This record gives sequence, C-alpha cells and structure tokens, in this order.
Amino acid sequence: MSGTEDKIKGKANEAIGAAKRNIGGAVNNTEMEVEGAAQQAKGKLQGALGNAKDKLAEHKGKKK
Repeated sequence: MSGTEDKIKGKANEAIGAAKRNIGGAVNNTEMEVEGAAQQAKGKLQGALGNAKDKLAEHKGKKK
C-alpha cells in the first residue's frame, strides 16, 4: 500500500472512530466509546505510517 493510501485510510478511520466515540458518549455506550477511541488511534498510526512511507520514497528518489 502506498503512503497516500495509508494516509487516506488513516483519515477515514480517525473520522469514523471519532463519530463512534461521540455517539457512544451520547447514548451512554462505553463499549462503543472505547471502540471509537481505538479506531481513532489506529487511524493516527496509519497516517503516520503513510507519512513515513512517503519520506522513505522521497529519500530513495534523492539517492539515485
């Protein structure tokens, strides 16, 4: 998966996770809140992975 794909999927997971967390809080569903927080964290990690892949590709391109 490319860095851009990881960043897009990461943003989607962050948004969905935030929505789940907020809905869980509104309906007093702790399990949904925790699931949302975990999905948000996963999204942040995916975004960071995407940034790292882009930097690595950029670095490899400069070495040639």
